[in-house]
Amino acid sequence: MKEVILMWKNTRMIVLVAITSSIFASILIPFKGIQLIPGITEIRPASIIPVVFGLLFGPAGAWGSCFGNIIGDIFGTFSLGSFFGAIGNFYFALVSYKLWENLPFFNSEVTPDIKRKADLTKFFIVSIVASMTVAFIIAWGLEILRLTPFAVLAPIITINNSLSNVFIGPILLKILYPRLERWGLLWREVMEIPFKKKKTLGSFLILIGVLGGWVSGILISTQVYQARLFSFGSGETSLSLVLNLLPFLAIFLIGSIL
Repeated sequence: MKEVILMWKNTRMIVLVAITSSIFASILIPFKGIQLIPGITEIRPASIIPVVFGLLFGPAGAWGSCFGNIIGDIFGTFSLGSFFGAIGNFYFALVSYKLWENLPFFNSEVTPDIKRKADLTKFFIVSIVASMTVAFIIAWGLEILRLTPFAVLAPIITINNSLSNVFIGPILLKILYPRLERWGLLWREVMEIPFKKKKTLGSFLILIGVLGGWVSGILISTQVYQARLFSFGSGETSLSLVLNLLPFLAIFLIGSIL
């Protein structure tokens, strides 16, 4: 994960951050009036940007998604929850390129190009898991603020983000990848970081943290499962949920660093 810090020494990567954030915000802003949960989230066709630009621009796509989400929120849904929105969208892009390069059981090329059915399947898996990641982080954060129940927000964000990526993401990636490769703007080329060996442990930890946290959050939020690790009674569901999801969040963060 050191690339997210080292990239700030590279002028071209900084330019890619600016490009990503401006494009992301410019697509977000027109849809701010079509809100799914008033003041919280809206229809987001812009969700293709963190995934596709994360695959293409790596850490620049992650930082650009973070800043772009803040800019977009200023034009309609800015609140304390925007802090978690910024973090969530940062990891939305970061998880996309981390999983693409390190996802086990796939022999397709590490370059973000869709040439075969295996690559398309891989893109769908990466998009859905990345969508669950941003949903997990934001829904967990808004439980801290007690703004929206996890069981309501997490599925909405996941479905909202996944649909755009599944239907539009592959097309956009297919258009952009060959051009950016030809111009030498793929992030590993810009930073001159060669791909080495797959880090499958990190991918497994990301999957365990995200999937475990997402499912557990739904079960605890709906009180289908009574949390045992930290239980404060039915009147303190939010506090129980926040504390019980911390181990999954920690597993996820460790995996994203590896």
